[in-house]
Amino acid sequence: MVLGKWLAIDLLLVGVFAVVGRLSHYGSLTVGGWWTTAWPFLVGTLVAWAVLVSTRRPPATIGAGLVVWAGALVVGMLLRQASGQGTATPFVVVATLVLGALLVLPRVGARVRRR
Repeated sequence: MVLGKWLAIDLLLVGVFAVVGRLSHYGSLTVGGWWTTAWPFLVGTLVAWAVLVSTRRPPATIGAGLVVWAGALVVGMLLRQASGQGTATPFVVVATLVLGALLVLPRVGARVRRR
């Protein structure tokens, strides 16, 4: 159950990242616009989760959050580039910081609560 919970949290938070990005740049949100922004990062998140599962890394650890962050970011940016979407440096910087906060900080909080 813990595995599914953390996967759902990660996918939800990556989805929120796309919502906030769309709203901040376009002032409105459509499902199609959200999907265009979200899908590369969602795929990256799933790739990272495949790594977590294959290495049997506990999903609630900070290390797992770092893996998910790296996967969402790197695979997401590669897919954006391959699909003709923007990867301007300011976007990469913001995505790095925001995805890092969204995917790692909940695990930091979980660790603090466990202590």
